[in-house]
Amino acid sequence: MSHKAAPTAVIADDERLMREQIVSRLKDAWPELVIVGEATNGLEAVAMARAQEPDIVFLDIRMPELDGIGAARALLGQCHVVFVTAYDQYAITAFEQGAVDYLLKPADPERLKLTCQRLQERLAKNEEAPNDMDVLLDQLSRRLGGEGKPRDYLRWIQASVGSSIRMISTREILFFRAEDKYTRVQTEGFEALIRKPIKELADELDPDEFWQIHRAILVRVDAIDQVSRDFRGQQIVQMKGNNEKLEVSRSFNNLFKQM
Repeated sequence: MSHKAAPTAVIADDERLMREQIVSRLKDAWPELVIVGEATNGLEAVAMARAQEPDIVFLDIRMPELDGIGAARALLGQCHVVFVTAYDQYAITAFEQGAVDYLLKPADPERLKLTCQRLQERLAKNEEAPNDMDVLLDQLSRRLGGEGKPRDYLRWIQASVGSSIRMISTREILFFRAEDKYTRVQTEGFEALIRKPIKELADELDPDEFWQIHRAILVRVDAIDQVSRDFRGQQIVQMKGNNEKLEVSRSFNNLFKQM
């Protein structure tokens, strides 16, 4: 790894908004860090890192062409690696060994500052990037791949709020409701719009976290306040922190069998 007057980094994530978010927050947390490239997949990240020889590469774990684990293998010993992941419950144990650091999506500014401090310390001590990460990467690969691997469920949503784009954690969302050409994303504090239809969301969201109660409605299970019946005997769902009444269609009545 070459040594430069200013530390350099490559950012690799297939989602443009996530790259922009990390770059923006890195500028605040570590103004001296120079971003020398942004990659949209693992193969591009490896090629860019070999050409630019950065000190650090921020790798999204889930990327097309080549995932972050494969990219890290290809760059062993060449640069320090920070994984960006939505899979804290599966990955943190592997990261705790300290060979690499990690960030959870969306990147928390305070957590990013801690990551930057660790990297600054390693660079100040002139520590070489570890080239013995094979065991850690094997462990991480087993946690995220192979038989019984966790589904790649959505953990955050990119949605339009007025004229801006907002990153919304699925933990904030009360329900999704199809409306005309859009799908409304409802939280306790605001609503937003996305173009993804309910059918696609139902396939991409964790079924233990979100239930479809109508062809046009998905609700977060732990945000359900109560389920009652109206004068027609129709099941009605009331969410915490929201007064809207959500009708359960007959094909989904089995979700609330005790009613």
